[in-house]
Amino acid sequence: MARIKRSSGKGVRRAAKSQSRAASARRAKATTGGIIDSIMGVLPFTEKQWSTIWLTMIIGGAVGLAFVIANLAGVPAMAKAQVAVLAADAGFEVKHVRVTGTDRMDEQQIYARALVQKDRPMPTVELEALREELRELPWVKDARVSVQLPATLVIDIVEREPHAVLEKPDRLMLIDAEGVELEPVAKGKTGDKMRISGPGASKQVAPLETLLAAAPALGPQIEAVEWVGNRRWNLTFKSGQVLALPEGAETSATALVKFARMDGQNRLIGGQVATFDMRSPPRIYMRVPGRADAVELADNSTGNP
Repeated sequence: MARIKRSSGKGVRRAAKSQSRAASARRAKATTGGIIDSIMGVLPFTEKQWSTIWLTMIIGGAVGLAFVIANLAGVPAMAKAQVAVLAADAGFEVKHVRVTGTDRMDEQQIYARALVQKDRPMPTVELEALREELRELPWVKDARVSVQLPATLVIDIVEREPHAVLEKPDRLMLIDAEGVELEPVAKGKTGDKMRISGPGASKQVAPLETLLAAAPALGPQIEAVEWVGNRRWNLTFKSGQVLALPEGAETSATALVKFARMDGQNRLIGGQVATFDMRSPPRIYMRVPGRADAVELADNSTGNP
């Protein structure tokens, strides 16, 4: 009589579990792949850009690993040389320079310094040294220098703002609010910027701004200022009249406020007086064309002469 061989129950259960695990793995892989695909679909990169990013990360990691190994071996100079070679072989060299932030200055001054770095391996570019070199340019208030892998040097310039015109014996110079000389300017291209003159005047631009802020109503009417004897200011109004202020920051500010108040009451600016002399406070003297002597002007708002 023939015997019927029955399959083992354990074998069936084992096969079922194996199939279940395989199915779970396939589902997990599909889910993970779907999530990654969704994330990559949301990010603003093309497939080609993603390939570049991954390649950059891989090569960058290899370069960094070589640098660490060489440093641990006690040969930092060799490490830098090896990193430079690896970076150059991988295409990590300065091939392009991008400059942003320039408006008034000549960009060629930037490129002339940046292109010295052309064809250098990225790890050997001295970013801070280049930044300091750029900051020596008159128009550059600050600069940010960075690399954009694989081959671009990025320079972002913060320009100085032209504030006034400095009258020098042989030329006119644009200066910023700190008195830094920017570049020569033609007489007919100064616009409505205030003219500043006198030995050492460029170093007094910031204190001058503080002084004029004490009487802001007078600012639009001032055409030129002169730093006299390295100690005080003469202000020339657009009417051609001159106001001689006393020495000292506080004293000159007090005098300017007083003059602004009197001008508001008596309309001094635009009148017949050629010069207002306030060098001996609290008195004010005025000179009228055609008169040999100076006339003392009373301040009616305070009762003081």
